[in-house]
Amino acid sequence: MQVETDELLTIQDLVRWGACRFIEAGLHFGHGTDNAFDEAAWLVAHALGMPPALTADYSQCRVTRAEREAVTALLARRVDERRPAAYLTGRTWFAGLEMSVSDQVMIPRSPLAELISNGFAPWIDPAGVGRVLDLCTGSGCIGIAAAIHLPDADVDLADISPAALRVAMRNRSRHGLEERVRIIESDLFAAIDDEAVYDVIVSNPPYVAAAELDSLPAEYRHEPQLAFAAGESGLDLVLRILRDAPDFLSDDGLLIVEVGSAAETLRDRFPELHWTWLEFEHGGDGVFLMHRQELVDAHPAFAKSVAGT
Repeated sequence: MQVETDELLTIQDLVRWGACRFIEAGLHFGHGTDNAFDEAAWLVAHALGMPPALTADYSQCRVTRAEREAVTALLARRVDERRPAAYLTGRTWFAGLEMSVSDQVMIPRSPLAELISNGFAPWIDPAGVGRVLDLCTGSGCIGIAAAIHLPDADVDLADISPAALRVAMRNRSRHGLEERVRIIESDLFAAIDDEAVYDVIVSNPPYVAAAELDSLPAEYRHEPQLAFAAGESGLDLVLRILRDAPDFLSDDGLLIVEVGSAAETLRDRFPELHWTWLEFEHGGDGVFLMHRQELVDAHPAFAKSVAGT
């Protein structure tokens, strides 16, 4: 191995070598990149202290022996540990914003970033959004991005995990949002002020069914299981959100929830309901939107379903 890596002279050599090792090892991608070469470029840049976007521009630059050793050691960890690159670097990007991450939170990768970047338009007038709740916030990425793209809105970040909220707090500080972003430890709506009224409640809650959880690639097992597990059907938390959300929404408020692989199960559970499933220009699915009145109308069905879970 040492002889082989001694022949890696440039940044491009290191990226190519790393990508080939990743492919040979059968790594899974999907925590910030979707292919071996982008993943390798990200890790090479991190080990060299470079912005990832510059690896192509400086691809033919030669590296020192110490730099080569640092890069190959990091690439080897990605293979040996199957740990996602975001955990190895401690950072990722969401809605164009850099975020800190640790293995106490799920790595941001939601298609909701596209909707947030547009201020939730066209589903609501961004100028009319005064308050947002990010439920099951994890790293805080969704709510923090919403606060940045809606500069006149106040945002609450809620999560049951104190460890996750510590990461969210770091990201709030990173983006200087202490004045407009509040952090709340809460089991869904349990600790939310009864008088709170939100124009948008957005959530990426746990939605992975028990059987599916066991089949996930090794990379996912580094993420906190609390961020995935949602009972036999994957709907345990989603149903509670659907039942309780109208109590915290303004009259024209919206509930937006990512349910991913549980989308079909949700549709089958309530075949009589009309679901608005969002489409994204940059890919992604499994996100529904409901207006407050729709939630109120369907409340008996949601309440009955929660009671029978």
